[in-house]
Amino acid sequence: MSDIKKQKDFLKNKAFKKFIRSKWYPGIFQWPVALVFAFMVYELIAGPTDAHDNFGTAGTWVLWWPLLPILLLLFGRFWCIVCPFGLLNDVVQKFVGNNKPVPKFLRKYGIWIIDATFLMITWSDHVWGVVENPRGSGILLLMITTAVIFSGALFERRTWCRYLCFLGGLSGNYSRAGMIELRGTPEVCKNCKTSTCYKGTSEVPGCPMFEFPKTMDSSAECNLCGNCVKNCPNDSIRISPRTPTKELWDIKKPKIEVAFLAIVIMGIVFVQNITMLNIWVQLLHSLENILGTTNYYITFTVTFFIAMLIPVVLLLLTGLIAKKFNKASVMENFSRFGYAVIPLDLAGHIAHNLFHLLAEGKSVVYTAMELFKVSSHGASTALLSSPTIQVLQYIIIVLGTIGSIYTAYRIAKSSQNKETLLGTSIVYTVLMVLLAVANIVLFSIPMAMRM
Repeated sequence: MSDIKKQKDFLKNKAFKKFIRSKWYPGIFQWPVALVFAFMVYELIAGPTDAHDNFGTAGTWVLWWPLLPILLLLFGRFWCIVCPFGLLNDVVQKFVGNNKPVPKFLRKYGIWIIDATFLMITWSDHVWGVVENPRGSGILLLMITTAVIFSGALFERRTWCRYLCFLGGLSGNYSRAGMIELRGTPEVCKNCKTSTCYKGTSEVPGCPMFEFPKTMDSSAECNLCGNCVKNCPNDSIRISPRTPTKELWDIKKPKIEVAFLAIVIMGIVFVQNITMLNIWVQLLHSLENILGTTNYYITFTVTFFIAMLIPVVLLLLTGLIAKKFNKASVMENFSRFGYAVIPLDLAGHIAHNLFHLLAEGKSVVYTAMELFKVSSHGASTALLSSPTIQVLQYIIIVLGTIGSIYTAYRIAKSSQNKETLLGTSIVYTVLMVLLAVANIVLFSIPMAMRM
């Protein structure tokens, strides 16, 4: 109880608590975002076919996508309650929802479906040019919209967000390293017999993400919707700041599918960087000579597979070496220490997207001006110079590396004695440094722009 008492609780602020408990939250954020989203989709489908001129492309891939990992670091999965797909799910459920229980296979394999979908969408983007093609981006969003409607019409709560959304999987991983958490107070919750925080009341639904604040020890599935705050009769819920990565230090039941997503995201960051380098065309020609084909489907698929495989193999090999110190199996090490990659994942994602935000940020303003027939052709889209952006990228990668190294140390410390702690920590420190160096090398090479 003493540790909890020491934590700052934002809900102790009467104005903030009143706002979270009011009927205005979270709708005051959801509906404006939904309107902007609808306009973005319209622009992607009916606006200019050139990405350089399309406000939907600039708003989606130059502004929202780069800001998303930063929001996840600062506020956890708050974006998921603001997300228009989640709101659409709620609206569909209200009018035509069947509220069927989540199928067992989704509960068991949902994260694997998310992993596969994330990989498929990344692969599709590079093969079919989804990001660079406004129509492709629009079709992708409409396909997701259709899937959300079906999910909302069939299943209870936010089945889509919890078990099927690839952005939800990414958000869950990053939120584990985030700086905010919502929890119940154990000493208060243990005497509660109502469970209204989970079940809901006649006025406010229960947790849309199937979480029970009384026992919740992770922010991975909490979207800060505020339902539990409104429903709790004992004021047990607290929303507190925390040290980044703290949740990762003592994962009670590590899951291999979460660790797999974490290490695969590192491969995705590598792919995103490699294909944007000015030397990518030269690398592609070399690969064509090796494979004996100029078919881009084949050459990119090989590149994609290798980029995904390298970090997975490195984590497995590190687990094999660490086994000599901690006596755990390779897969146990893979599952536990895969979580330690998450801070570096987050840093790599932010650093990569920082290029788009800072080198192409003005394109959001310029394409908005084009909506009013104000031409901006030929104007620079950069907010900062390339050398400055690179320095910021290096700093972010260094911070992420420190976070991952310290997380690996804390994971090792939580389950090992002092004799095995040092060896295990050194092994995973080497892995994090290798991954960091790979990122820094890629960021040191000039990158091409989307807009």
